[in-house]
Amino acid sequence: MTRKVVITGLGAFTPIGSDAPTTWENSLKGTSGVRKLTDEWVEKYELPVSIAAKAAAPAADFLSRVEMKRMDPSTQFAVIAAREAWKDSGIDTDAIDHDRFAVSFATGIGGVWTLLDGWDTLRERGPRRVMPMTVPMLMPNGPAAAVSLDLGARGSARTPVSACASGTEAMAQGLELIRQGKADVVVVGGAEAAIHPMPMASFAAMQALSKRNDEPERASRPYDIDRDGFVMGEGAGAIVLESEEHALARGARIYAELAGAGITSDAHHITAPDPEGLGATRALRAAMEDGGIVPTDVVHVNAHATSTPVGDVPEYTALKTALGDHLEDVWVSATKSQMGHLLGASGAVESVLTTLAVYHRKAPLTINLENQDPKIPLKVVTSPTDLPEGEIVALNNSFGFGGHNAVVAIRSYTK
Repeated sequence: MTRKVVITGLGAFTPIGSDAPTTWENSLKGTSGVRKLTDEWVEKYELPVSIAAKAAAPAADFLSRVEMKRMDPSTQFAVIAAREAWKDSGIDTDAIDHDRFAVSFATGIGGVWTLLDGWDTLRERGPRRVMPMTVPMLMPNGPAAAVSLDLGARGSARTPVSACASGTEAMAQGLELIRQGKADVVVVGGAEAAIHPMPMASFAAMQALSKRNDEPERASRPYDIDRDGFVMGEGAGAIVLESEEHALARGARIYAELAGAGITSDAHHITAPDPEGLGATRALRAAMEDGGIVPTDVVHVNAHATSTPVGDVPEYTALKTALGDHLEDVWVSATKSQMGHLLGASGAVESVLTTLAVYHRKAPLTINLENQDPKIPLKVVTSPTDLPEGEIVALNNSFGFGGHNAVVAIRSYTK
């Protein structure tokens, strides 16, 4: 018998809020977290893109000086979000079996700030000035390790690294750990802190970033005919998963059920999605099949929707193929319009929003959609929208460089 997996805790550290409730409230208002960058390196390197969506608050507001020195920014964000999710779950740390408590926390790039700062130090000041903690801080598994250490998760500490699908893949891993009876509780999530001149320059060189430097708040515009690229974002999202029996035994508040997951690969191109959305279609169908879901169960989708000219259309094609004519009745949110693209953290943050959409029966807004691309005739949420009563399902899509596709299905909870 398959164990039902439920969501009992949420945490977020994003460009539109330093916690999950604030991020949620601002997502319903249509708040933009995109701003003009004021860092000296923007002018120093003459970057063609000078906008991004930085975290809404400094990590130093939540962590001690020692923690700040020993963690890359990506790990800082992960620990902040995970602590919030853990507190939100109400789990008594002393009352659980820590050998059956696991972590699956993802990142797409990892400790880029630590890596490149360490290289600068080595080159300019010599090997004796390189910090001893440089390697542990730059490791892509740094966020998972730090969360495991912080909360005492001894079951396992895993790190999916699948570009922009990483955070959603972490949720799929947690789902399987609990279903297979290998864990009772799993903290899943994703973190990213890559608003750094090197990745910014690289993304700009491949023409992937929006160059609306004079209109930062209007730069990320999924589905709009005038979209010209994504906006870099940073932050973290964390979710506490439990087996239903474990949650009920302690009288937990349950937000929703994590009903299914689907993971596929395009095997098409290192950066461009399959133009027909074939891999994404298979991931959508796999997530629904995994959760015993039929297309008419789905009422809401938090789409990947990066605001790139080549990316948004194949996702529509995949949704149309997987959901058929029912897609006309599905409300679609593109929350990267508000927060930019958080890369490896995006799927986790968007899953937090998808969970709250199901729990509160409301859909987050898509902003900056002024002239919808006729090739993408979706029912997009651009004004306050209530989701129906009864049992409902929402999907969260994440697709990454390398052809990674990950979809999770979140269902309203009933015993």
